Amino acid sequence: MPKVQIDDIDRSILKKLQENGRLSNVQLAAAVGLSESACLRRVKLLEENGIIDRYVMLINQVAIGKPHNVFVRVTLDGQQREKLSAFEAEVSRVAEVMECYLMAGDFDYLLRVITRDNADYVRVHNKLTSLPGVMRVQSSFALKTVLENTKMPLDGIN
Repeated sequence: MPKVQIDDIDRSILKKLQENGRLSNVQLAAAVGLSESACLRRVKLLEENGIIDRYVMLINQVAIGKPHNVFVRVTLDGQQREKLSAFEAEVSRVAEVMECYLMAGDFDYLLRVITRDNADYVRVHNKLTSLPGVMRVQSSFALKTVLENTKMPLDGIN
């Protein structure tokens, strides 16, 4: 994707939408000092150029009874493209997996899994160990969430 130039007004729009994705165009335009039509045009360009990826609503995982975060390091029995693809297709079907990253280093994937408690994690662990190509699973349980941020830093981007 080609690099898109964004200016201070675009950054302001992005900051406001990261703070509250439910802002109406009227509210957003007023907040950033643009006419409604100019603001809408800029938001559409940010969407079309892939700067705005999507709009989401965040759920409080504690409120839904899934307060525990487990970080899982997964090692596969090989790194052939087919093995990676098979694992990725299946891990995406495990509802408790919130994030999955292909890694360089001592293991192949890093997952963030949410669970009710340790017993619930045993159930998820059994799912993970049965995924294609899984050779080893190492789990670390988060004791406390210190920082959880959904806002991207926008300073210094062009």
